[in-house]
Amino acid sequence: MSKYTVIGCGDIGFRVSKELLQQGHQVQATIHYEEGTKVPQSVGIETIIANFDYREDVPDLPLHGHKLFYFMPPQGGGSSDYRMLNFCQQLTPDNSPSKIVYMSTSGVYGDCGDTLVTEETPVNPQTSRAKRRVSAEQQLQEQAEKLGFELVILRVTGIYGPGRLPLSQLKKGHEVLRPEDAPRTNRIHSLDLVQICLAAMERGKGGDIFNVCDGEESSMSHYFMAVAEMYQLPQPKQLSWSEAEKGMNPLTFSFLKESRRMSNRKLIETLGVELKYPTLEKGLFACRTIS
Repeated sequence: MSKYTVIGCGDIGFRVSKELLQQGHQVQATIHYEEGTKVPQSVGIETIIANFDYREDVPDLPLHGHKLFYFMPPQGGGSSDYRMLNFCQQLTPDNSPSKIVYMSTSGVYGDCGDTLVTEETPVNPQTSRAKRRVSAEQQLQEQAEKLGFELVILRVTGIYGPGRLPLSQLKKGHEVLRPEDAPRTNRIHSLDLVQICLAAMERGKGGDIFNVCDGEESSMSHYFMAVAEMYQLPQPKQLSWSEAEKGMNPLTFSFLKESRRMSNRKLIETLGVELKYPTLEKGLFACRTIS
């Protein structure tokens, strides 16, 4: 039995924790608020209430020798991840995990146009949220070098899956770019992401970075249209680029300014992962039957 810590027990953190428990391991996980502890505790996860926004609200975390998954996103605002800073202040030579798998984002690459993005592509964050992710990666890399633990970074594309589909947005009349104007990107099904996280902990080596995606290129417009068709919802209104720039929510529009065609070759070959949902069609169909 190994000891695991999960920082950020949201959807992915909860699913990873449950799988580890079923394998017979001991799992502790941090929860932002007390009301979020009931479900994890009901399946046997040891919960720790920890608000990483403020250093004084982070309790002492026993981490020495643990295998640790870090799923907590950065705070909103700024170009540095202060939640990661508050986490790293917990790490000492006497309280250091043996290995960390950090879930980052493909947004660290910025806009790559039609270039195929591999793990060798330099980071080029162009938004504040992407800069916060680069900040988090760098902080962990510094700690790994200083304290000697293994660090594996997963640069994850758009996550979809059961409970993570844009059904409410579509019902509210969410608008999309015309397909011919929409940039290309990739996705990953949440259940595939869970198995990838576990494989990265088991087989990833210190210093490894993996792009995490399903290998199928599409666009945000195609995604919303496919979800609408699958769930028999009205198709979203299509906007030209100029119409979207004038009328679309600025945060939503910012996601549409960047194109990233991601390669998952290293992920498949190095970790030996066989994706259950290598296409959006298979992944959406499965969302109707799993929870």
